[in-house]
Amino acid sequence: MSRYQAATRPTLYFIGVTTGKSSIMKVFPAWAEFLGLKDAQIQGIDFKLHDDREAYREAVEFIRDDPLSMGALVTTHKIDLFHACHDLFDFVDPHAALMDETSCISKRNGKLVCHAKDPISSGLAIDGFLSPGHFSASGADLFSMGAGGSTIAITWHLMRVSRGGDVPGRIVVSNRSQHRLDEIRRIHQQVESNVPVEYVLAPTPQDNDAVLKTLKPGSLVINATGLGKDAPGSPLSDDARFPRNSVVWDLNYRGDLVYLDQARRQKDAMALQVEDGWTYFLHGWTQVIAEVFDIAIPASGPLFDRISEIAMEAAGR
Repeated sequence: MSRYQAATRPTLYFIGVTTGKSSIMKVFPAWAEFLGLKDAQIQGIDFKLHDDREAYREAVEFIRDDPLSMGALVTTHKIDLFHACHDLFDFVDPHAALMDETSCISKRNGKLVCHAKDPISSGLAIDGFLSPGHFSASGADLFSMGAGGSTIAITWHLMRVSRGGDVPGRIVVSNRSQHRLDEIRRIHQQVESNVPVEYVLAPTPQDNDAVLKTLKPGSLVINATGLGKDAPGSPLSDDARFPRNSVVWDLNYRGDLVYLDQARRQKDAMALQVEDGWTYFLHGWTQVIAEVFDIAIPASGPLFDRISEIAMEAAGR
């Protein structure tokens, strides 16, 4: 018997690990009212990390077959869900095909569509807090801890030849398992880029600490592991030292944000720019809502600013 019940209103699903704790559960109803999505609702679907293939397939098949299930945003499980379900989609967009991930599921003309929205939403978030020409001016590095879908999208955005000289001096990606490193290396080999990339197996926080010591001043240092939100802790130890003038970004905005606390303790001494994942959250969700409900939502300007204000009010930020 299916764990899912037919939707009685247009429903957007949130596929994650601890979806009930996300601000989107308070934000979406306010957004839906503002955007004219009168009866739309959001519903979370929680899976354990690296869940069984059949669990992902059951969810995707339900969304496909249920008339009022409009689509889904996928977090944490983007790569696992794609590998389990890619044959269920009628169309896979080019970003999803390149990156082997599903971050958005939508329906168009009776077809089930797989999207990877992270390259767009992560790019919008990065370009919002990094000054233009940051890398070309500093020669700084990019160090992303965690080799999942977010790091794939972020590195794709920053490493492409089309960015000209405004690319990192080098990219370092670390992960606790070799399999993910092999996957991201394979994807990077398909991207037109001249940026050198290093792949570091880092089963302990001390392994990431060691990478920090090799980074240039001004580097972008990212927690893309999910630690702090999907699981406790940080990918760094408390002994880690960030490079001077670096930009420290945690893709999380909620949870036990140990990584952000570590950065904030060094902010003044090392002249750090510390960013959480709130803007990434906004762009990630608005890009998916626009796709799933087939509406236009701008990524900047007065309307986006109002959408941001509504989210902050609803979330109590």
